[in-house]
Amino acid sequence: MHETYRVSILGATYGSLLASKLLLAGHAVRLVCLPAEAEAINADGIRVRMPVKGREGLVEVDSRKLPGKLSASGPQEVNLADCDLVALAMQEPQYRAAGVRELMAAVAGARIPCMSIMNMPPLPYLARIPGLDLAPLRRCYTDATVWDAFDPALMTLCSPDPQAFRPPDDRINVLQVSLPTNFKAARFASDAHTRILRDLAAGIDAVRFDTGDGTTELPVKLKVHDSVFVPLAKWSMLLTGNYRCVQDAGMRSIKEAVHSDLARSREIYDWVGMLCRALGAAEGDLVPFEKYAAAAKGLAKPSSAARALANGAPNIERVDALVQAIAAGRGMRLAAVDAVVAAVERWLARNRQPH
Repeated sequence: MHETYRVSILGATYGSLLASKLLLAGHAVRLVCLPAEAEAINADGIRVRMPVKGREGLVEVDSRKLPGKLSASGPQEVNLADCDLVALAMQEPQYRAAGVRELMAAVAGARIPCMSIMNMPPLPYLARIPGLDLAPLRRCYTDATVWDAFDPALMTLCSPDPQAFRPPDDRINVLQVSLPTNFKAARFASDAHTRILRDLAAGIDAVRFDTGDGTTELPVKLKVHDSVFVPLAKWSMLLTGNYRCVQDAGMRSIKEAVHSDLARSREIYDWVGMLCRALGAAEGDLVPFEKYAAAAKGLAKPSSAARALANGAPNIERVDALVQAIAAGRGMRLAAVDAVVAAVERWLARNRQPH
């Protein structure tokens, strides 16, 4: 039996997926979220629905029936003395919000290890990549100062490869998984903090879930890697699919973004992979284009970044701009990537105009 950990997860939407996995393994989880979400979760728990290989329909995981302990609150009620690990599961622009910013400063001051499951890698994580100049990258963040107090040794990145969404006609505490792949985390700088991740991963791996008609292994595991470059494999996917959902006249699905012009998709994907290798990634750290293209066939919705722009968001996570800026520092450019960044910039400019 592995040690029981206390994990605070900032963000209850995508965070519910990681929370459900930790609760299945018997850990204590606090979801830090908006008042309406906290009220619903404290009253009724969370529901995570996921496809399971070989089974019809979706399997529902109800937190009220799990061995772990779940609570939810706003940022002001978090007691960091009660916390072994913090997971960052909100969109990057949200960390500067009142209350959240102060909690982030307290987490940094308390020197609690943090695992980001954002698409946008926190600046202190990028500081762990040898030879990367962070100064030109600060402009890609909604507010780079949020990250200044964090020790890079205490920050890791976990690639949010599983895809999930809140069904629009369902309750606020329901999450549905559309692509049940694994979370891929890089180790921390220290062995002691990495042991927390390995214990969590082993506990999640060991779970067998009772569906009522027998036990089954659930998808979405936590995998821990020694290479800091493994989570960067997501960059190729984001630039090829997620950000190319953004069109001047509207939004399209990830599937359409990838498969409407497969040659262009491969060009972007391979170029971002080349950038990752230039930074130090090994071939085995990355995901082959064919594997991603196959997975994209099941992604029939626009990305969260595209949906946010369509809903009028004045700020979104800018992995597109970050990759472009890192590449520029290496003397690398690709016209197709410049076009993606420009399309996002046009939407943001429109959204920021006073109405």
